[in-house]
Amino acid sequence: MSRSLTGAARVAGVVGAPVRHSLSPLIHNAWISAAGLDAAYVPFSPPESGFAALIEGLRGGAIVGLNVTLPFKEQALALADARSAAAEAAGAANLLLFASDGTIRADNTDGTGLLAAFAEQAPGFDPRAAPVVILGAGGAARGAAAAFVAAGAPEVRILNRTLARAQSLADSLGDHVTALGLDQATGAFADAGAVINATSAGLSGQGGLDVPIKSAPTDCVVMDMVYKPLNTPFLAQAQAEGRRTVDGLAMLIGQAVPSFTAFFGVLPPPGVDVRALALETLGLKERS
Repeated sequence: MSRSLTGAARVAGVVGAPVRHSLSPLIHNAWISAAGLDAAYVPFSPPESGFAALIEGLRGGAIVGLNVTLPFKEQALALADARSAAAEAAGAANLLLFASDGTIRADNTDGTGLLAAFAEQAPGFDPRAAPVVILGAGGAARGAAAAFVAAGAPEVRILNRTLARAQSLADSLGDHVTALGLDQATGAFADAGAVINATSAGLSGQGGLDVPIKSAPTDCVVMDMVYKPLNTPFLAQAQAEGRRTVDGLAMLIGQAVPSFTAFFGVLPPPGVDVRALALETLGLKERS
């Protein structure tokens, strides 16, 4: 059913470069429609050099806020007047909120989405029970590591081909984070409660990761942040070894929930299967 907006409509959106493939408008507008809100969620795709000008022009609350995706997350954090602890720890913002007084607040809901994905697809998983291994040392890895540190993981192990990058990340996150090379994966996996791929390996058209999943405990949960393909080679390998798995689409939807509430002041309405909508849009089938 189409909705008519009034002059009092609350407007939010997503900004990235490119942003045309973002699923955020699909997800948020499905919730808006089901909730019967006088609201809209729209995409913005400035040139990379124009991001700061866009954000400065939105000061004052012409729109209530933006989700931020690549390549602007670090820049979004720098432009904000206030920053949540989660955004500071992640070193990036995926959520900007515009106040009527002209100030901008940065937050990061990626960690919330990650943990929500585990809660949904790996019921009973306790991030405090065992070390967590994260593959990669980029922005996604930093956000995941910060989330697990905040959730009480006894140790977070960053594995990366370039050990110096892993060490730099570990040093920035405190004593509970350690850096290892990929050649140390077997030992790092041995007592892990979770293993997370925070690299781009597994994206459509790219090769998978050659890591020894079978050395992880049988109750270890394996996640891939990639959601296209939904069942990446990394997850397929884990499933073949009998490990529970979590996919990146669950994380994407999980991070959208607190953003929606921040924008519109209500929880997403129950009964809207945004996962099914996303899979249909992507032309993907549900994982078995």
